[in-house]
Amino acid sequence: MGHITAENLSLGYSRKKVIRGIDLHVGKGEFLSIIGPSGVGKSTLLMGLNATTSIIEGRLKVLGCDLGTIGHHQLKALRARIGVIFQGFNLVSRLSVFDNIASGMLHRKPLLSALVKHYSPEQYDEIYEYMKVVGIEQEALSRCDRLSGGQKQRVAIARAIAQRPEIILADEPISSLDPVSARNVMETLREANEKYGITVVSNLHQLDYAREFCHRVIGLNHGRIVYDGPPERLGAAAVAQIYNQDQTDQVGADPLCDPITSGSFQPAVCQA
Repeated sequence: MGHITAENLSLGYSRKKVIRGIDLHVGKGEFLSIIGPSGVGKSTLLMGLNATTSIIEGRLKVLGCDLGTIGHHQLKALRARIGVIFQGFNLVSRLSVFDNIASGMLHRKPLLSALVKHYSPEQYDEIYEYMKVVGIEQEALSRCDRLSGGQKQRVAIARAIAQRPEIILADEPISSLDPVSARNVMETLREANEKYGITVVSNLHQLDYAREFCHRVIGLNHGRIVYDGPPERLGAAAVAQIYNQDQTDQVGADPLCDPITSGSFQPAVCQA
């Protein structure tokens, strides 16, 4: 059974369809990117995977849970198994790197321990491991408002890993970063995917990063999947279809050099 399964799925807002009748299967441990022009539903699809956007038609199952029928308490347990990384980082700026990462553990700590920020030696070791994975351990005691954008995003990834999630959803995690920081963040996501076996689904505008770092690419246009396959097969015709380009403009060009492109877990179990 896949980690994510969609059948004839339409998602949207107030009955207005943004994602239209898609079928999708994502297996455990995949690193998948969703690409496409602005406004075609990339974020709607991504956020639909943790039930933030509404199912209008069809069926969506995530980690064995049917999101069309899921109850409040079951949804809360499911979201604890899904880490989310936002373009705007969503860190507590006045807190340290350590405390921001540790906040990913809150759902599995007693309330009193969380309130007084008490951590066991094992938890300190665990947080330090996550800091090393993302390469931010030298800034452990720094306030997050003193970090660069790339450093903040790496803290956000470490916080997501601290949840011990089975899936990480990354919503345009590098769109506001310079090229060096963007590459560091993509390498960090790949490390999380490979080291912990976390399934990663990320929205990306940069096709070169999708090709280099991801196992699979989903191309969206007008709310529908127009490409689903390995990045090495993402040629000129596929790029033209995704981005509504005239294929004659692509002759002799590398589509990935186009201007478009620059720039041990114990989860709750839902029944299938």
